[in-house]
Amino acid sequence: MRIIGIDPGTAILGYGIIESVANKLKPIDFGCIRTESNIDMPIRLGQIYEDLTYLIDKYKPDVMAVEELFFNRNVSTALTVGQARGVVLLAGVRAGISVYEYTPLQVKQAICGYGRAEKNQVQEMVRMFLNLKVIPKPDDAADALAVSICHAHSATMLSKLAEK
Repeated sequence: MRIIGIDPGTAILGYGIIESVANKLKPIDFGCIRTESNIDMPIRLGQIYEDLTYLIDKYKPDVMAVEELFFNRNVSTALTVGQARGVVLLAGVRAGISVYEYTPLQVKQAICGYGRAEKNQVQEMVRMFLNLKVIPKPDDAADALAVSICHAHSATMLSKLAEK
């Protein structure tokens, strides 16, 4: 199963593409889609959609895993990230792939076994799960890889439950 994980954002949107075969995880690609803050929001959202559609067409993931919005005190930031999430969900649906959403707590639980794990713990576990020499950079890409690993673990658990 090929999974594209997304850490949504308008300035920086992280993506991480992995392959999960027989409980083995293999990194395919990871990075960020960046937009400039001096550009109007509709144009930025259009760029995110186009760039993400390009990645989906190029790597042909079977599923998309998206981190849910963690609402903090900055309502303005939450609204713009919510808009980016909407564009991401639309890109997945338009591509005809299944879309799954995970809270930050679920991602940390799946990666570290502890829902309150620190960011550096999550990043180190991502490095270990994917057998990488260094922690993926930037942080948004590492977070997106964590979301894709979370889905791989969730899908494995669900298939084991279905077998019983």
